[in-house]
Amino acid sequence: MTAQLNLANLPAWAFEKEDPGDDAEFYVFARLVTHIDEGAIAALTAFYRERLPAGGAVLDLMSSWVSHLPGDVAYAEVIGHGMNAEELAANPRLTRWFVQDLNRDPTLPLPAASLDGAMICVAIQYLQRPVEALAAVRVALKPGAPLIVSFSNRCFPTKAVAVWRALDDGGHAALAAAYLVAAGFADVTPHLLADGRSCDPLIAVVGRA
Repeated sequence: MTAQLNLANLPAWAFEKEDPGDDAEFYVFARLVTHIDEGAIAALTAFYRERLPAGGAVLDLMSSWVSHLPGDVAYAEVIGHGMNAEELAANPRLTRWFVQDLNRDPTLPLPAASLDGAMICVAIQYLQRPVEALAAVRVALKPGAPLIVSFSNRCFPTKAVAVWRALDDGGHAALAAAYLVAAGFADVTPHLLADGRSCDPLIAVVGRA
């Protein structure tokens, strides 16, 4: 599904955005909507059930008011990160959460090797310093713990980076995989969760710390 992509070959404008304004201002109003349809959500929830360890501590990076985790699976902790406090406060799965602009500060206020899994749902396209941010996730994960990066063909186009807007679905998978490899993840593998015929298309790229 993917061809190899070398981040070193990307042009200087690759991580620019159409809207260069402050991201905090863009996300100041809560958007209590889902960004993929019910079929894609069901596919992602099933994948989370399979890949995220029950009873573990997991990080929902770039989260919102819903995490798409299976409702009948208990986790020791679900830590949420996002850009809007109202959205995060409305998410019933989060045990705690924090607001932070990863494009300004890609570090994470989490101890090393403290997480059993992490996920980024339909948001990787907004990172302007993706390798730094994903490397911080890798440090916070226990050895062998998964990071699941999922995405569809939807986005806020003015806030998605230029290289994302220039690529198709296969290119997006290659780009996400290149990010993970550059951030130090192992066993990086793309998975087609929904092909777009009966619901929104959905791809997940998984790497292990």
